[in-house]
Amino acid sequence: MKALVFDNTLKLEQNYPNPTVKNNEVLIKTSMVGICNTDYEITLGYMGYKGVLGHEFVGVVENVGADVDKNLIGKRVVGEINCACNSCPTCYQNLQRHCPNRSTLGIWQKDGCFSEYFTLPVENVLPISENVDDITATFTEPLAAAYEIIEQIHFKPTDKVAILGDGKLGLCISLVFSAMNIDFTHIGKHEEKLTISKKNGAKTMLLEEITDKERKSFDVVIEATGSTGGFETSASLVKPRGILVLKSTIVAREGLNLASIVVDEITIQGSRCGQFKPILRLLENKKIDVTPLVSAIYELDDFENAFKKNSEKGTLKVLVKF
Repeated sequence: MKALVFDNTLKLEQNYPNPTVKNNEVLIKTSMVGICNTDYEITLGYMGYKGVLGHEFVGVVENVGADVDKNLIGKRVVGEINCACNSCPTCYQNLQRHCPNRSTLGIWQKDGCFSEYFTLPVENVLPISENVDDITATFTEPLAAAYEIIEQIHFKPTDKVAILGDGKLGLCISLVFSAMNIDFTHIGKHEEKLTISKKNGAKTMLLEEITDKERKSFDVVIEATGSTGGFETSASLVKPRGILVLKSTIVAREGLNLASIVVDEITIQGSRCGQFKPILRLLENKKIDVTPLVSAIYELDDFENAFKKNSEKGTLKVLVKF
């Protein structure tokens, strides 16, 4: 089968081995995959991963393992990316996403979905409604990651909330917050990207427009820039004893100023993957329109141009169809 493999270099294998389906797994025929920034980071050495890339997908169940209901065959599905052991103390607490023995689709010890076929445990797989098209379904994973914030934080009606960062991540959070009727201000560098939030009813502000009036005025700030500068700006916006949600992964060995976190007694909440079911309900009910986030769609054979487009300034989401 065809598979997009990273092994120090990114290449399209024409005869990659077909996956073996375990008793508790389903075999999925890929329909569409989204390129995530994590995929790009892996090509730069993130996690030391080697194998098939990809974790944002929609596909059709082609076959099932011996312990899986055969009625799943033919169903169009999406799937959660963390594959837990289900036999450790963390899993017994229903925290499978944090299982210390987990593998992660296309990121850690589990071949991803940039291939014609791949497998997932049946417990990770969710059928999707016929009224959710493939393009929309491919956004389930990043939208679920955005929804995780709502699972973690109780937003009061009086809370003053800000999202900092207008890239793919920030815009996914914006779409989810708008769908859930959370009142917020979206702050970023690009007027054209912030327009997507504005059309969904959000207040927007350019980064350069932040004044002393906004400093230390927000109850909750979501950091979605992925930069040390973005972290420090986010921290400066949180009022004393407010909450700073870290949604992007920031790697900084030095130069990160944490003084305000201590002085203002700010609570930091890390936030990673989220549950799919709440997002699928929103998508089925047409509460979220992802089309403004789609920058381009490519064929798998044209993966080089797809990844090139993904790295270009101003690009939001690039999709690959099979």
